[in-house]
Amino acid sequence: MSKQQKKRHSGLFEGLKAYRREDGSILLFRPEENALRMRLGAERMCMPSPTVEHFVDAVKKVVVANKCWIPPSGKGSLYIRPLLMGTGTVLGLAPAPEYTFLIFVSPVGNYFKEGLAPINLIVENEFHRAIPGGTGGVKTVGNYAAVLKAQSTAKAKGYSDVLYLDSIHKKYLEEVSSCNVFVVKDNVISTPAINGTILPGITRKSVIEVARTQGFLVEERLVTVDELLDADEVFCTGTAVVVSPVGSITYLGKRVEYGKKRRQLCVWTALYRTHKSTDGSIGGPIGLDCHNRLVRTSLPLHIHLFC
Repeated sequence: MSKQQKKRHSGLFEGLKAYRREDGSILLFRPEENALRMRLGAERMCMPSPTVEHFVDAVKKVVVANKCWIPPSGKGSLYIRPLLMGTGTVLGLAPAPEYTFLIFVSPVGNYFKEGLAPINLIVENEFHRAIPGGTGGVKTVGNYAAVLKAQSTAKAKGYSDVLYLDSIHKKYLEEVSSCNVFVVKDNVISTPAINGTILPGITRKSVIEVARTQGFLVEERLVTVDELLDADEVFCTGTAVVVSPVGSITYLGKRVEYGKKRRQLCVWTALYRTHKSTDGSIGGPIGLDCHNRLVRTSLPLHIHLFC
């Protein structure tokens, strides 16, 4: 292995899941969205990328080949990690002459140790995940190195994770280390707008679509930390965390507990139940059977693997 291989310096990755339903069939959650996001990230990083068709077909084949590792319905999922990295040798600052696209998988349970119990976050006031004009809006490997220091410190103090603020004004919400954040006030759902420093989460996009179909007003805009502290509910979304409720937020030594403000997390409960009602999917128009034939389904945002 050459020390000049670019995989030591640059790369993109995606994350998605396969779920087993009670009837034994397998669902993929919106893989075409991951393919599109990888293509956008590759353009930003001056990397070639697989087509949407190539990406989805590769994911499907890997899942079918590893279907024995998919947990039973309700017991977990198969996490899928597509990875695009430079493998050609080059010493200087330049795109690699060769790239490799690969996929690996692993069975997983809940991301947070709390499981479905509300998580506890701390707002980070010193370190920042991303800056305007940087790569915070694409899923490049370097973005996650920036969160390790603050996240490790927070977990050592007993917090589940860290919520980051913008790097200029230090008062607008951005995202948690590996997931997007939503704030609920008087049944209005607000989430930070995609502005180049926030990852365009696929679960985020799906939850917004579902919330609007259920009659909720959803705003994508600048959300201040003061609004966060005054919220009725807060929850996070992401491939790993799915839809996770937030039980408390700590900011500059002040702790706000959301469970005490309301008897139950009404909005989170409604959205989570919708998510779980389709075994991890939030709904869509395309399916694939074992013979790679397109089939129509009643859930337009997922792909069926009847294998």
